[in-house]
Amino acid sequence: MADVQERLLVQIGTYNSNLQAGAGLPQDLVDWLSPTLHVSAFLSKNPRAPDIVAIGFQELLPLHLGLAGLSDAVVKERDVHIRTQIEAHAPNQESYSLVAKVVNVGVALLVYAKDGTVARHVCDIQTQWTGCGPAYMGNKGAVGVRFRVSNRGSKAGEVFTFVCAHLTAHEPYLAHRIADYNHIVRTLLFAPMSSSADQRPTTIYSTSHLFFFGDLNFRVSMPPRSLGNECPLHEEALSMLNDEKSREALKEFDQLRSAWRDGRVFVGLREGPFWTFKCTYKYKLGEIDKYNTKRSPSWTDRVLYATYTDSPASPEHSNINNISYTSVPSYTSSDHKPVVSMLLLPSPASATPDDSESSGIEMGPPTLQLPSTYIPTPDPLAILKRYIGRIVDRIIGYIWTLLTLIGAGSAVVGVFNFFCGYAAWQWWWKTPVAVTPAEVA
Repeated sequence: MADVQERLLVQIGTYNSNLQAGAGLPQDLVDWLSPTLHVSAFLSKNPRAPDIVAIGFQELLPLHLGLAGLSDAVVKERDVHIRTQIEAHAPNQESYSLVAKVVNVGVALLVYAKDGTVARHVCDIQTQWTGCGPAYMGNKGAVGVRFRVSNRGSKAGEVFTFVCAHLTAHEPYLAHRIADYNHIVRTLLFAPMSSSADQRPTTIYSTSHLFFFGDLNFRVSMPPRSLGNECPLHEEALSMLNDEKSREALKEFDQLRSAWRDGRVFVGLREGPFWTFKCTYKYKLGEIDKYNTKRSPSWTDRVLYATYTDSPASPEHSNINNISYTSVPSYTSSDHKPVVSMLLLPSPASATPDDSESSGIEMGPPTLQLPSTYIPTPDPLAILKRYIGRIVDRIIGYIWTLLTLIGAGSAVVGVFNFFCGYAAWQWWWKTPVAVTPAEVA
């Protein structure tokens, strides 16, 4: 058995915080972060902290502030809060460094590396973003972080890519979600590694390890009920959440799993047994275990992954061990529950005896294996589309924020106040000024 100390431990967390900004997280994150640290104890005699921690958020702050680009303060606050909590609950008092953070509107991603193991070997750090909303706006979309760990495997090391996404909502819009993913693949582009001979932009798949997570918004879509069954479909789904065996049956109606099996989305990616925990959406605010019965409960918040040793011939199997995959019911400020996954990567592939020297060509980092029928290609208009979306974001965001300020926190009141003010100004401007006899003389 490979030495687990050579196998990096990666912790992924994702949370749709319901536009809460600074109020979106409790002060103590032990329920979200600490359990996975203790779960990892079975890997060795001593508890082990993760080597890499990636935390993603969706609906990070009120939409008008996100569109206006006013997210820096919230992201900085989250960075300090999360890093403090990770280090406070680390089993051996490990410290962490921020590798990178990136945000686009309300989608944010922060990636940390443990000092003493991974952090000092991280290089070639990149961040990227793309929008999937109307006119490529960032109300839906993805952000990504890519870096190389130089001491893994061959001389070129291994490349890690983390993508946090927020896709189109609502059960009927499955095709939109699939289109969102394809758009992300084609427009969330990274510069090639410095050792690469091909200097064209690369997709998220040009990596040794890929982690794709977030509020992906795929729903549980129940088939039409049989004649005479008057129970609403969402109530039927609710009745199947109480035990794991029923949830395992319910998973067959999960849109993501169905589309993935058909090869329509997330090609090459794998996922742990998400049915072992209850659906993460849609909860009543302030409640630990009460769903909003107007929506069908669904596993909208997911973590998918792939590594370069995964074979396309075995799409259900991954050489990444999913040590823990669960939700955190105790968070009640959002209609979503946070999700966390602990992933144990395979040992790095041993470098063959100087292949680069014998061939005269410098070998790059290993990359994912994909089915021969799937060739992800960069969109030549990716940069143009991204910046069209950003310009539209800013225009709408600035106007919306201004109206919200005028309306004392309400854009609707702001619009009303604006038109009242405009009408008063027009009236004042058109009112004739009385001329006194003295002025005439």
